[in-house]
Amino acid sequence: MARTADWANPADVKRDLRSASILKEGRVVFNVAGNKYRLAAKINYDYRVIYVRFIGTHAQYDGIDAQTV
Repeated sequence: MARTADWANPADVKRDLRSASILKEGRVVFNVAGNKYRLAAKINYDYRVIYVRFIGTHAQYDGIDAQTV
């Protein structure tokens, strides 16, 4: 989905993926594989670029700060 998405702002992400958690400064957390994993990303909305910052299980996600990773 992200490959073909044209997200100009956080509202566009939420429209397409209701389970996404919108954080500050372009950060977003996605639930993956039926909520088994989490993907933390930073999105540059101006350039339509997604930087994957973390992929891991929920237990691993609990050990990071998604806002700064």
